[in-house]
Amino acid sequence: MNGQGQSDRPVVPAKFPNNAGRPAAEGMEGRGLAKGNPSQQNVPRAQHRDGTRSVLERVREVAERDKTVRFTTLLHHVYKVEHLRAAYYALKRDAAAGVDGETWQHYGEALEAHLADLSGRLKRRAYRAKPVKRAYIPKADGRPRPLGIPTLEDKLVQRATVEVLNAVYEADFLGFSYGFRPGRSAHNALDALYTGLLTRKVNWVLDADIRGFFDAIDHGWLVKFVEHRIADRRVVRLIQKWLNAGVLEDGARTRGEEGTPQGGSISPLLANVYLHYVFDLWARRWRKTQAHGDVIVVRYADDFIVGFQHRADAERFLTELRERLAKFKLELHPEKTRLLEFGPFAAEHRRRAGQGKPETFDFLGFTHICGKKRNGRFTVVRQTIRKRLQAKLGEVKAELRRRLHAPIPVVGRWLRSVVEGHLRYYGVPMNGPALHTFCFQVGRLWCRTLRRRSQTARITWERMRRLIRRWLPPPRICHPYPLRRLGVVT
Repeated sequence: MNGQGQSDRPVVPAKFPNNAGRPAAEGMEGRGLAKGNPSQQNVPRAQHRDGTRSVLERVREVAERDKTVRFTTLLHHVYKVEHLRAAYYALKRDAAAGVDGETWQHYGEALEAHLADLSGRLKRRAYRAKPVKRAYIPKADGRPRPLGIPTLEDKLVQRATVEVLNAVYEADFLGFSYGFRPGRSAHNALDALYTGLLTRKVNWVLDADIRGFFDAIDHGWLVKFVEHRIADRRVVRLIQKWLNAGVLEDGARTRGEEGTPQGGSISPLLANVYLHYVFDLWARRWRKTQAHGDVIVVRYADDFIVGFQHRADAERFLTELRERLAKFKLELHPEKTRLLEFGPFAAEHRRRAGQGKPETFDFLGFTHICGKKRNGRFTVVRQTIRKRLQAKLGEVKAELRRRLHAPIPVVGRWLRSVVEGHLRYYGVPMNGPALHTFCFQVGRLWCRTLRRRSQTARITWERMRRLIRRWLPPPRICHPYPLRRLGVVT
């Protein structure tokens, strides 16, 4: 920005920071005194990672001070060789190659020459984005999820760009947005949802999902949203290059005016920017001006949960939400979006109506259930989604067959990593039965595999128990109760 604000852009009011991702001492975000770009006179001459962080920290401070400022000079933060080098080492070394077949290891054999060439092309605007390679991975429900695999250089530039744009947009994103943000995780969103359901007057829950969100993002609207904050046309053109690069599948290249392929570093940030203007700001304004009771909102990417005190509020919100999304060429998934009674009074109300137990809803891998503590008070029980548990066991079974004749220590170390990863994510309070089931089934599958290896010597359960104790960690709860964790954070 050259010092002037734009009156036709939405001004984001001040808000309290979400304490899950930054210290509470930051206080409130407010309007600053200065407009324009951050001063860059005191940047170290020999920039390194600390210097980069200090520069981006000043960008973040300016973005927080003034919600109307537009940044005009950001590209030089992207094309510096040291920034590209940091992005290179942050990439996954075993990631799949894009359409050019370039791998992390091969690119690194002449890293400095490649980075210097890439930096020069970015400076003189000779950089061209290549189409992403289409790949598919199975979803939890068995359907294929399309992914886009960018080339390695596209990954580098995207990651460096995301580092810069995060400094701007982290000052704008609201507290109830958790997906793909630095310092935030799925467990932060789960804790916030659990806390809201227990501490606010929530009797109805809207479990919503946007149909084919990443494939439905409108490029025109997205660029307009980005330009609310980014006035550097070179950065905007970079984003447009990635959007227009298209997808290469079966030798055919396709382009469209909608969608951003999942798999690139830039896609999650662009998705958050899109939903920030389409959903987050609108939901916050609706909660303040339209709701007659308590309303809680938790969003992780395109999955979001909204809790209401009154059913009338919930039904009106759902109707207006459909209209709001349609304006930006989005729609709710009819099968995955539903309104259900959930809360401390749901069980009694449904019992009187002869409707059975309260309904449950799934969010971030957990089924949320109306339950009771030992003292009879209401609580939310979170259990591993049954389909997720069965799907993971199916993957373990298939891999064990592939490793049928591998040495026991090799298989044991691999199974230990699988079980530890499962426990670290699903080890939440009151999910003990599902954890015990998973660990027991993994041990049983391992036993069946070992018994198939020999037709003469049949392994006994006594030996199997020793192997399980040697290699597999026992089921355990890895996370504290959300109210206790949030109390420590704040």
